[in-house]
Amino acid sequence: MRFEESKVGDVLIVKVLESRIAADVSSRLKQDLIEYGTKGYRTVVLDLSDVTFIDSSGLGALIGSLKAMGDDGELALCGARDAVVGILKLTRMNKIFRMFSSREEALSALA
Repeated sequence: MRFEESKVGDVLIVKVLESRIAADVSSRLKQDLIEYGTKGYRTVVLDLSDVTFIDSSGLGALIGSLKAMGDDGELALCGARDAVVGILKLTRMNKIFRMFSSREEALSALA
């Protein structure tokens, strides 16, 4: 799984550089996101602007990562395309994750 990382204040922005989050990469995604938490990043924004597809294993990786961050951590999503937003709404994950249309919006709300 390829990422582009940037830090703004206490917020770590992690851009997924893959078009699909499916079974073949979901365990790596979860592992990497959990690692950010163990490195001390408590607020992580996952930029999904390049992602065009996410399956149930990808959704499971997001939930597992969020749980691993604990009550004092936050995993927010930004930049999701319509197809991905549709899946997140269908599975009601939009009620679990804070979702923002852009990095700027996420940073404004979380900083």
